[in-house]
Amino acid sequence: MSSLIGTYECKVDAKGRLMLPSAIKKQLLPVLQDGFVLKRAVFQPCLELYPMTEWEALMQKVNKLNRFKKKNNDFIRRFTAGVKVVEVDATGRLLIPKDLVAFADIAKDIVVSSAINIIEIWDKDKYEQAIDDATGDFADLAEEVMGQDDDNDIS
Repeated sequence: MSSLIGTYECKVDAKGRLMLPSAIKKQLLPVLQDGFVLKRAVFQPCLELYPMTEWEALMQKVNKLNRFKKKNNDFIRRFTAGVKVVEVDATGRLLIPKDLVAFADIAKDIVVSSAINIIEIWDKDKYEQAIDDATGDFADLAEEVMGQDDDNDIS
């Protein structure tokens, strides 16, 4: 699957149903029928929506961990805590389970944001705060993460 693109403001209804933005739904069309995995994010108070093929690829990596090492076993348990298989219904809605709504503190207004091969689902206020918090360090972070290789420089 190619990279997903876009950030969209949406609403969830009282039952926790999210209508996927049409632009995201179009991008997910090739994998829509396979279903998705919805889980808690590791580093942020948001949810991550994995197309099933992406989830299975990730689980192949996780499955290589030696489960007889306590830290690996603890990681697997925490990483998969609250994981749910979800499907998009015929009208394009996705039901967010109540425990995951509570984890991400999702109210009515949310942000659906692409993150390369997955989608993040945020409470709108928490998303805005996370973006604001990261603004100051982003230049340094970009240099540290992406600016390490100078292989193309001619000296």
